Amino acid sequence: MSEADAPPLAARTRRALRRPGPVAAMLLLVAFQALCLAVFAFSTLGPVLGLRSRPIGWQWLELIQIAALLGLAAGLVLGARGFLRSLRNGRAAEAELRRVTATFRDMLARHFADWGLTPAERDVALLAIKGLSLQEIARLRNTSEGTVRAQTAAIYRKAGVSGRPQLLALFIEDMMREDAPLPDAGPASLPVAARAP
Repeated sequence: MSEADAPPLAARTRRALRRPGPVAAMLLLVAFQALCLAVFAFSTLGPVLGLRSRPIGWQWLELIQIAALLGLAAGLVLGARGFLRSLRNGRAAEAELRRVTATFRDMLARHFADWGLTPAERDVALLAIKGLSLQEIARLRNTSEGTVRAQTAAIYRKAGVSGRPQLLALFIEDMMREDAPLPDAGPASLPVAARAP
């Protein structure tokens, strides 16, 4: 999949990681803050631990404190920007996941309609795709395991497959097709491959 075909969030993330500027600036800021921490820690804890040091002139001490203040302010601003960006990215990822989920549901519904599944077979097919065993499906549907076995056999026959792995493969193939539109195009535009029953 090319970058132009990639989902917007993934493409933005890859582009951001390729740019060395922001990463280098963050690393320099962290290194600077670590240096300021070391100076403050040594000046505060040095006398307590009995470490002798040559006193720093008040001008240098003021410059170090101003630089540390600027470093802390820059860290606060960059941290807040990063936090807000991660919130935006999280919301975008959730929206993208909702679109993909809707697209997948639409694809399931179209396949089920194309195969002429009954409502009961649709329920069983959905539970089978989710990975539930025949016993679990029977218990959830308040029916016998034999009934569920007969329904799954009918589903596989109508779908033109021999079992659950092939049924799942049909959906995976549709999702992985290169000519399939991105989820941003909307669920109604997702083509369903014609299959012989």
